[in-house]
Formats: sequence, structure tokens, C-alpha cells
Amino acid sequence: MSIAAETPIAPLDTLAAELERTLKLRTPPIGMKLFESPDAFTAIPKLRRPQAIHTLDQLVGQAARLGWSLGVTADDLVGDQCRAVVGLGGQDANWYSGQAMAGVWFATVEDSARHQVAMDVVPAGRYRALVLAPLAKWPGFGEGASEPDIALFYATPGAMIYFINGLQWSGYQRFDWSVVGESSCADSWGRALKTGQPSLSIPCFAERRYGGVLDDEMLMALPPADIAKAAAGMQALAKNGLRYPFATYGIQQD
Repeated sequence: MSIAAETPIAPLDTLAAELERTLKLRTPPIGMKLFESPDAFTAIPKLRRPQAIHTLDQLVGQAARLGWSLGVTADDLVGDQCRAVVGLGGQDANWYSGQAMAGVWFATVEDSARHQVAMDVVPAGRYRALVLAPLAKWPGFGEGASEPDIALFYATPGAMIYFINGLQWSGYQRFDWSVVGESSCADSWGRALKTGQPSLSIPCFAERRYGGVLDDEMLMALPPADIAKAAAGMQALAKNGLRYPFATYGIQQD
């Protein structure tokens, strides 16, 4: 369950614009929604279907950095590591064995298997399709996609801590996040889709190599209602003179 309080939720395009303005984002926030059937794609206007096999990192990058609205199935993804995180496949005995990553990312098969078990993933079996799109476009989808399950945005560490300060302004909660290493999409969109909790990650090699994630970017994934909660908190902080970007005091000042 989301930690969002009874915060009025503005239209998603308004919410996205406020987030971009407040945190000076270089790429707009996007939404992600799972469906039980690809038939849902037909009800969503101007939805692209991938014309080649991609990593999910690439498709997230296309939504965030190119502004594309995408409908994705397991067949569009390069392998089970991408499919498993969002519940579109994988998660069988072979996947959990860790054989594919042993000797590449981890010293032994046992190390690799422990990594697979540590990942937060959407349980397989229910979902067959995924929609990715800029949050600002979501209101135009109507009832075809309703509200995204989660929103995602990339930001610098400074912007991220300010956003977290906003989340903690009211209804304070300590956040404890983990790092699985490679496949850190499990720390962000996998965890957020699975738990409905705000989920911060340090993007991994694959996200940076294939998804265009910049060296100084972190990734936050969370329900849209929590963006509204953080936005209200950041507005309150700003009234107290606490704004982003941070004005430095000076390293030699008394």
C-alpha cells in the first residue's frame, strides 16, 4: 500500500509539469502500467509497438527520453531477466539458478542464484502486457489505460533528496532501500510495482549502456499519489526557504 496521505491528486500532466519545474528534471517523468492482456493496447490512442527486440531499459529510455508511448509484451524483450522483473516471464527454475549471470557478473553460480532471489519482481502468471508513456500524455489515454500503476523519474542525487524531504514532510516514514547491483531495475520499477512503495535505485550497467541513463542520475519509482504528496511537501519546504537547487553557504564561513 502506498504511503500517500489524503493528498488531492492533480491531473497527471499538471503533476508531471510541477515535478519537472521543481526538481529541474532533464527528462520528463513517465508512467508504467501492467495489463492482463495485450488486447488493452487497442483502447489506447497512438500507442507504438516495438519493431525490434529490446531490453526493457531501452524501452524505458524511449518513453523518458524520446517521449514515446509504448505497448510491450514478453516477445518484445531480449530475455527473461527483463521479463521477470515486471512479471511477463522468467521466474522458472532455470532463471533462479543464476546460470546466465555466473562468471559474468558474479564469481559463482551460487552467488548468481543469491542475486536472482534477492531481486524484487512482480509475480509471474497474471500479466501479459505493459504500457510505458510520459506521465504528461497519460490523461489523453482516457479509460484505455486509466492511471499508471507507478510513475518513474530520473534525477540527480540533490534533486532526489529534496523530493524525499517532500515525501517526509507529513506522515514521516524512514525509507530503507536496498541495492541488488546489476539488474537494479528490480530496486526501482520491480519493487514499486510489487509493493506499491516509493523505491529509489542507483541505475545499473544495463540501464546506463542500453537505456541512456546518465552517470549522475538516480531513479525513483512510486505510485502517482506519492508524487502529489511529495509535491505538497516540497511546496511547504519552499515556504520555509528550503528550495532546490540548494544555495551553498560557503565552505569557509563562520
